[in-house]
Amino acid sequence: MMQSSPLNFRRAIIWIGRLVLGGIFIYAGYSKAFLPNHTLWPLFFLKFSISTNLANFALQVEAFKMLPPWGVQFVAHTLPFTEIILGLLVLIGWRLRIWVSFLTVIMLGFFVVVLRAYLLHMDINCGCFATPEPIGLRKILEDAGLSALALLTTYFAFVEARKPHPWSAPQPT
Repeated sequence: MMQSSPLNFRRAIIWIGRLVLGGIFIYAGYSKAFLPNHTLWPLFFLKFSISTNLANFALQVEAFKMLPPWGVQFVAHTLPFTEIILGLLVLIGWRLRIWVSFLTVIMLGFFVVVLRAYLLHMDINCGCFATPEPIGLRKILEDAGLSALALLTTYFAFVEARKPHPWSAPQPT
């Protein structure tokens, strides 16, 4: 008798979600912390370069006009490193349900913030990556698609956790 395949639609979505979302979060955090001033990369300038990049990112966070000054500084100094760590944890799949749930909440938050800025006709940059990217319909659709992928990945991760893996299921005798 043929055993069920270890790959099905749910597992494929989980793999795609892990690779896409984990990769995007790693790159987004890395670019916010390290890329804008990559010309200052000698080791003795590393601290200066990171602090300059985070200060530039703080200006982008402040442009959304949603947080007090202390909140802007907190987000600007923690979000890039949170994105890197969260992206790595989702990519490797350790405790996936926990980390992909956090990633989904953050992704939905990004979507709401960008949608708010778009609906208020704010002429600002997204702040998503190191390159300036104005908020427009394309950015809204990107964030909506990534949010949907994050939701599906989270849902399917919880569904799959309740089922035995086909390779570890007991064999009929």
